[in-house]
Amino acid sequence: QVQLVESGGGLVQAGGSLRLSCAASGRAFRKGWFRQAPGKEREFVAAISWSGGSTRYADSVKGRFTISRDNAKNTVYLQMNSLKPEDTAVYYCAADRGNGLGSEPYSYEYWGQGTQVTVSS
Repeated sequence: QVQLVESGGGLVQAGGSLRLSCAASGRAFRKGWFRQAPGKEREFVAAISWSGGSTRYADSVKGRFTISRDNAKNTVYLQMNSLKPEDTAVYYCAADRGNGLGSEPYSYEYWGQGTQVTVSS
Protein backbone atom coordinates (compact mmCIF):
# COMPACT_ATOMS: atom_id res chain seq x y z
CA GLN A 1 0.00 0.00 0.00
CA VAL A 2 1.27 3.48 -0.92
CA GLN A 3 -0.07 6.62 0.71
CA LEU A 4 0.50 9.99 -0.95
CA VAL A 5 0.25 13.41 0.67
CA GLU A 6 0.40 16.56 -1.45
CA SER A 7 1.37 20.01 -0.22
CA GLY A 8 2.36 23.38 -1.60
CA GLY A 9 -0.86 24.54 -3.21
CA GLY A 10 -2.24 28.02 -2.72
CA LEU A 11 -3.27 31.28 -4.33
CA VAL A 12 -0.86 33.01 -6.71
CA GLN A 13 -1.10 35.78 -9.28
CA ALA A 14 -0.75 35.05 -12.98
CA GLY A 15 2.90 34.83 -13.92
CA GLY A 16 3.88 33.59 -10.48
CA SER A 17 5.30 30.26 -9.32
CA LEU A 18 4.44 27.47 -6.93
CA ARG A 19 6.12 24.20 -6.04
CA LEU A 20 4.01 21.21 -5.17
CA SER A 21 5.36 18.31 -3.16
CA CYS A 22 4.09 14.76 -2.84
CA ALA A 23 5.41 12.61 -0.02
CA ALA A 24 4.93 8.86 -0.35
CA SER A 25 4.75 6.35 2.48
CA GLY A 26 5.69 3.37 0.39
CA ARG A 27 7.81 2.48 -2.57
CA ALA A 28 6.42 3.06 -6.02
CA PHE A 29 8.05 3.28 -9.39
CA ARG A 30 6.50 5.88 -11.61
CA LYS A 31 4.78 8.98 -10.27
CA GLY A 32 2.62 11.55 -11.95
CA TRP A 33 0.69 14.73 -11.44
CA PHE A 34 -2.86 15.25 -12.65
CA ARG A 35 -5.27 18.13 -12.21
CA GLN A 36 -9.00 18.62 -12.21
CA ALA A 37 -10.81 21.91 -12.65
CA PRO A 38 -14.47 22.33 -11.65
CA GLY A 39 -16.76 20.69 -14.18
CA LYS A 40 -13.89 19.14 -16.09
CA GLU A 41 -12.34 15.70 -16.26
CA ARG A 42 -9.11 14.89 -14.51
CA GLU A 43 -6.23 15.58 -16.89
CA PHE A 44 -2.61 14.56 -17.09
CA VAL A 45 0.04 17.12 -16.21
CA ALA A 46 3.39 15.33 -15.89
CA ALA A 47 4.97 11.98 -15.09
CA ILE A 48 8.41 10.78 -14.03
CA SER A 49 10.11 7.40 -14.00
CA TRP A 50 11.58 5.73 -10.92
CA SER A 51 15.10 6.92 -11.69
CA GLY A 52 13.97 10.38 -12.67
CA GLY A 53 15.71 9.93 -15.99
CA SER A 54 12.52 10.00 -18.02
CA THR A 55 9.78 12.59 -17.87
CA ARG A 56 6.63 13.38 -19.81
CA TYR A 57 4.51 16.53 -19.91
CA ALA A 58 1.16 17.64 -21.20
CA ASP A 59 1.52 20.11 -24.06
CA SER A 60 -0.29 22.75 -22.02
CA VAL A 61 2.45 22.85 -19.37
CA LYS A 62 5.55 22.04 -21.39
CA GLY A 63 8.27 24.64 -20.82
CA ARG A 64 6.55 26.01 -17.71
CA PHE A 65 6.31 23.04 -15.32
CA THR A 66 9.09 20.70 -14.20
CA ILE A 67 8.60 17.37 -12.46
CA SER A 68 11.42 15.96 -10.34
CA ARG A 69 11.91 13.45 -7.54
CA ASP A 70 14.12 12.76 -4.56
CA ASN A 71 14.01 9.01 -3.92
CA ALA A 72 15.96 9.37 -0.67
CA LYS A 73 13.03 11.40 0.63
CA ASN A 74 10.39 9.42 -1.26
CA THR A 75 9.09 12.72 -2.60
CA VAL A 76 8.13 14.00 -6.02
CA TYR A 77 7.89 17.68 -6.90
CA LEU A 78 6.12 19.82 -9.47
CA GLN A 79 7.70 23.21 -10.02
CA MET A 80 5.16 25.44 -11.73
CA ASN A 81 6.33 28.69 -13.31
CA SER A 82 4.58 31.32 -15.42
CA LEU A 83 1.26 30.24 -14.01
CA LYS A 84 -1.92 31.12 -15.87
CA PRO A 85 -5.52 31.38 -14.65
CA GLU A 86 -6.31 28.25 -16.69
CA ASP A 87 -3.90 26.31 -14.46
CA THR A 88 -6.39 26.71 -11.62
CA ALA A 89 -7.41 23.25 -10.44
CA VAL A 90 -7.02 20.66 -7.73
CA TYR A 91 -3.69 18.95 -8.34
CA TYR A 92 -3.34 15.27 -7.54
CA CYS A 93 -0.26 13.16 -7.09
CA ALA A 94 -0.45 9.59 -8.41
CA ALA A 95 1.84 6.58 -8.13
CA ASP A 96 2.09 3.13 -9.60
CA ARG A 97 4.46 0.19 -9.59
CA GLY A 98 4.17 -0.27 -13.34
CA ASN A 99 6.57 0.72 -16.06
CA GLY A 100 6.35 3.49 -18.60
CA LEU A 101 5.06 7.04 -18.18
CA GLY A 102 1.31 6.70 -18.23
CA SER A 103 -0.82 9.72 -18.99
CA GLU A 104 -4.20 8.16 -18.25
CA PRO A 105 -5.65 8.22 -14.72
CA TYR A 106 -6.55 4.52 -14.92
CA SER A 107 -2.87 3.62 -15.26
CA TYR A 108 -2.13 4.77 -11.70
CA GLU A 109 -3.13 2.73 -8.67
CA TYR A 110 -2.48 5.16 -5.83
CA TRP A 111 -3.74 8.70 -5.42
CA GLY A 112 -3.34 11.57 -2.99
CA GLN A 113 -6.16 13.75 -1.68
CA GLY A 114 -5.23 16.72 -3.84
CA THR A 115 -4.10 20.27 -3.23
CA GLN A 116 -5.83 23.38 -4.55
CA VAL A 117 -3.96 25.73 -6.88
CA THR A 118 -5.68 29.01 -7.72
CA VAL A 119 -4.17 31.48 -10.17
CA SER A 120 -5.71 34.93 -10.21
CA SER A 121 -5.62 37.17 -13.27
